[in-house]
Amino acid sequence: MLTGVRAIKLQAAEWLEFDLDKAIWEVPTTRMKMRRPHLVPLSEQALELLRQLHEITGRFKLAFPGRNDSLKPMSEANINQVIKRVSYHGRATDHGFRHTMSAIFHEQGFNTAWIETQLAHVDKNSIRGTYNHE
Repeated sequence: MLTGVRAIKLQAAEWLEFDLDKAIWEVPTTRMKMRRPHLVPLSEQALELLRQLHEITGRFKLAFPGRNDSLKPMSEANINQVIKRVSYHGRATDHGFRHTMSAIFHEQGFNTAWIETQLAHVDKNSIRGTYNHE
């Protein structure tokens, strides 16, 4: 929710991608759908959570290692399980957070190009309507 990245990008995030001092997360080209690097600015809230997470998983390559195999990312079902456990099952989805972020940023008057860049969209005109629901 704090970054707008796709769940699969978060699940497979490696600690070496994060520069917590510069508040940037660089998702490498090898993990991006369009094979372009994606720079994700990190808010203070995201930084605080990542610092706390680093205390738990910092010894692993992955920020979110699998429960049974630390060399594999956590299951995609994990995020949906959290949503279910906090009583939002059927009302929220991991991908829906991207829609919400886009709509709120548009309502707040942020530059559309910035929003589309944050969502790692290449052609803002063809995709904007998909994520901007009012």
